[in-house]
Amino acid sequence: MPLSGGHSLPEDLYSADAVREIDRYVIDQQGVNGFDLMQAAAASAFRRLVRCWPEPGRILVLCGAGNNGGDGYLVAANGVRHGLDVDCIAVAPTEKLSGDARKAWQKSVGDGVKVLELADLNDVDVRRHIASAGLIVDAMLGTGVTGAPREPFAGIISQCNEAAAPVLAIDLPSGLNATMGTVAGDAIRADATVTFIGLKAGLFTGQGPEFGGDILFESLDTDDWASESGQKPRARRVDWHSVRSALPRRPKAAHKGRFGHVLIVAGDRGFGGAGMLAAEAAARTGAGLVTLATRPEYVSAALARCPSVMVQGLIHGSELPPLISAADVIVCGPGIGQGAWGQQMLQQVVASGKLRVLDADALNLMASRVAQPADNHILTPHPGEAARLLECEVVEIEDDRVSAAGRLRQMFGGVALLKGAGTVVAAEGVLPDIISGSNPGMATGGMGDVLSGVLGSLYAQLGDAHLSASAGAALHLAAADRASETRGYMGLLPMDVIEALSEVLAESERRSGGRTARRENGEG
Repeated sequence: MPLSGGHSLPEDLYSADAVREIDRYVIDQQGVNGFDLMQAAAASAFRRLVRCWPEPGRILVLCGAGNNGGDGYLVAANGVRHGLDVDCIAVAPTEKLSGDARKAWQKSVGDGVKVLELADLNDVDVRRHIASAGLIVDAMLGTGVTGAPREPFAGIISQCNEAAAPVLAIDLPSGLNATMGTVAGDAIRADATVTFIGLKAGLFTGQGPEFGGDILFESLDTDDWASESGQKPRARRVDWHSVRSALPRRPKAAHKGRFGHVLIVAGDRGFGGAGMLAAEAAARTGAGLVTLATRPEYVSAALARCPSVMVQGLIHGSELPPLISAADVIVCGPGIGQGAWGQQMLQQVVASGKLRVLDADALNLMASRVAQPADNHILTPHPGEAARLLECEVVEIEDDRVSAAGRLRQMFGGVALLKGAGTVVAAEGVLPDIISGSNPGMATGGMGDVLSGVLGSLYAQLGDAHLSASAGAALHLAAADRASETRGYMGLLPMDVIEALSEVLAESERRSGGRTARRENGEG
């Protein structure tokens, strides 16, 4: 299996149009020969190929008609020159090739690549080539395709996805929207994607993480020209590695009052576990004090589960203000329901004007009423809740997750955190953040409650809603990934993620603070 590009990837994420404009700027304004750039892309893709799969067996390269196909022909040529067993199929007729793509085809043939025309092969031949491949290179459809792939591409994509061989996608998996991360019909499910010039936003949110696999980046020495071209990123890529240094270091004279008091308002009848998960997650993420306000019948269970959390049983919203006054940040919503109890609790929280994280039923209650915008909250909807808040269909949210998060922020103020694969964080005056990575084990009840507790804890410690939202989402994912190493995906539970939070934080503390601590002790 290939190695993930991970935190070695750049931060800027671009639309497909922006990357094409950067490419045009490099060729037209900087005088870089387009075919030379294509050869550099193919050479770097081939280096990644042999690094990830040192013994690939028979390589099958599938080429389209545009520059993406040109890259593929040159990758095939690199393979032949290095003595590898390479088959190459022109899925689009070579007679339709023009410009640099045609030059690439001609060079590959000149270098000894035997290019087979798809039109000359019957279905049995095609299936045989795909089934016998040790590695498939997808160079069929590039960033210019926005709708569902047509035949013959659709059929080839389906056969590749059914094959046992791993797939390396060139620049973008065929069928994936490079800007939005959507898939209109079907798309190549790549094990790895080597992408060029600029990272495409669609690889990191929506269905991008599902189809792109491990993302490998090659700038082709155009880094400086990307900014000179005038093209602006669509979003910023964030992972735990990039934000973990923002967490406050704990001085040796620290006391609990320095790290915030988080109030968790959660857990109407039938949903007591939601509050316990959020409260324990807040405690595990470093909050100095955590109080859980929940139904009285859950007090004993909550204390048994996490005795470091203070727990108060409330029957009516009028009992909440004293707890609110003592808190720095309030997390409201997990399991509060949409009945009278939850309504009373949310009313008190909103009326207080305190920093707050609103999740789950707090968002559903907001959607059913005219909500007033505020600058001091973090909203954490999943796509269904986001659709209710924006009064649209879920498909509209998923069709453009970055824009949907921006609309949520514009309508309701504060920071909007749109959950899902490639979580999007939108705040005023800055690029949206896309949290890099995904974890299918998180698709189970209670994971959002854990995230709410993490966000509340970081908000109390940092006081910055945007930073807290992005760092919290990245930490939550990193903990889930850590827990999955031993638990797998199918059996992953929210409690496993809570336990892994302390492991991830401990590792970050060792990386950032170990030497300083030793120097303070006179050891170094």
